[in-house]
Amino acid sequence: MTLVEPFDFVGSQGTTLSGRLHRPEPGPPVKGAVLLAHCFTCSKDLNTMTRLAKGLADGGYVTLRFDFTGLGESGGDFAETTVSANVADLTRAAASLIQAGFGPCGLLGHSLGGAASILAAHRLKTVRSLITLSAPADAGHVRHLFADQLSRLEAGQPATITIAQRSFQLDAGFVEDLRSHDVISQVGQLDRPYCVIHAADDNVVGYDNAEQLYRAAAPPKELVTLERGGHLFGAPADAERVLSAVLAWFDQTL
Repeated sequence: MTLVEPFDFVGSQGTTLSGRLHRPEPGPPVKGAVLLAHCFTCSKDLNTMTRLAKGLADGGYVTLRFDFTGLGESGGDFAETTVSANVADLTRAAASLIQAGFGPCGLLGHSLGGAASILAAHRLKTVRSLITLSAPADAGHVRHLFADQLSRLEAGQPATITIAQRSFQLDAGFVEDLRSHDVISQVGQLDRPYCVIHAADDNVVGYDNAEQLYRAAAPPKELVTLERGGHLFGAPADAERVLSAVLAWFDQTL
């Protein structure tokens, strides 16, 4: 049984971000550390994150999952969030791991958290290996989730968006910030091992995004295509296939 403990730290906006640190059972030497980044409007407690954290810890890695600013148990106002703020939160999380004695680390980002992880990797020399899971090749891909409010946001007005039957406030700055990031360009400049994992039946972020990310990356790289799993890999068997691919990659590159 892995050990789970609170791991809070100060985020990019000066508020406390809530995290959980998963430690392997005492025994064999720890293989390394891994930082997880959750998807847009999700949290560290999404099954995707909790399963990965537990599985990675069982596999010998100290693993941190945390809530971005304004989500889950973290402080701050989600209305003021941007991809740039998520990148800055990831930078703080990685620095906090180092300060706690864990690192260098591997970085794994899911969906928009994957795009943020690509962007953050250029700031984080402590990140030795990167995995993106179900990630878009363009941060702006997320706009389709609130298409009905896009004209309002693009006009510079705040809006209420609804995702998975939950409502969130967004400021116009979020859409403006999306335009400032070139994920594909940043992938091309990565100087660390990079693995793309994507399900062929993902109907939220299409599989073509995985192909674009993989083509843009320089070696060493790998594309892991899973026949099923959708966007969240909710079925236990699908989650296990993701975990196997993740462990295999980090075992090779960390």
